Amino acid sequence: MSTPFADLIRTRQSVREYQPRPVADENLQRLIEAVRLAPSASNSQPWRLIIVNDPELKDRVARAAYSPLITFNRFALQAPVIAVLTIERPGLVTRIGARLKNREFPLIDIGIAAEHFCLQAAELGLGTCMIGWFDEDEVKRVLRIPAGTRVGLLISLGYAPAGYPLRRKIRKTTAEMSRFNTY
Repeated sequence: MSTPFADLIRTRQSVREYQPRPVADENLQRLIEAVRLAPSASNSQPWRLIIVNDPELKDRVARAAYSPLITFNRFALQAPVIAVLTIERPGLVTRIGARLKNREFPLIDIGIAAEHFCLQAAELGLGTCMIGWFDEDEVKRVLRIPAGTRVGLLISLGYAPAGYPLRRKIRKTTAEMSRFNTY
């Protein structure tokens, strides 16, 4: 039985502590499918999803997310999986539209794909954390990502420990962040 969408968006949160328990292949396949079905500008699907679940490779990618001075992503070492979303060259129509409209459609598109991943993970009882601070060159070296391809985002994935607290979401009020019919 699936979780109602409203419950998923209320309970999905950035998880920064993980059990060492591996993620089942069937769950990884469901996550891959969720990303595959994500919408994108002109259906260009300008991403590649790399699931890093080999412990040695995963640890090398996780170590690229922090340094001796910047330690806030150190939790990534605990996660049994790190998903890597690369930004691929979009189709011609999307590239033309992006230039004409001065929009970065691939960045919007990988954001949508990442949220599909995170919401599917939440439905499966898995925790995630999107990580934007990392050494891109090191991630590319470790995963043999071509020089011309950007790494857009890392997502840690795994099971939060029992009793991991559901934090209160601190968000703007609906009046602060929304309008009807005009700015």
